[in-house]
Amino acid sequence: MTTADIIQTMLAPGLMISACGLLLLGMNNKYSLVLNRIRLLDEEKRRCSRCGDDAAGHRESVCIQLAELGVRARRERNAILSYSASVAAFVVTSLLIGLSDVQGLPALSLLTILSFLVGMVLVLAGVLFAAQEALMGYEIICIDMKDG
Repeated sequence: MTTADIIQTMLAPGLMISACGLLLLGMNNKYSLVLNRIRLLDEEKRRCSRCGDDAAGHRESVCIQLAELGVRARRERNAILSYSASVAAFVVTSLLIGLSDVQGLPALSLLTILSFLVGMVLVLAGVLFAAQEALMGYEIICIDMKDG
């Protein structure tokens, strides 16, 4: 196999790394927004506690939203961890491709395929966590609108 062939073979996992990078960027932005919303609602809950019984209904709504946002944040964290682990698997795949071709170690082929498949499964897990999180986002908005 020529050097050009090796480089081309190593680019397939590289494209997956790039795709996962874009997914990570979007998910990190959403994660930051949810964490910021949790901080704001937590502060609002403290203010409601000082107001007494007048704000009891609103405080209950805030507590429900905080619980839902906590679950949502965990799912976003899981998606981020899945995407990050998939990037690591794709990097390992690229390294194994290079090693197997340069060192002439065909025994690494199975390991290379396995590391690529692990990366793909992790991407799928991240997508599923992200989809669950998106569904939860709508439910939280519905709770907020009922309170308003």
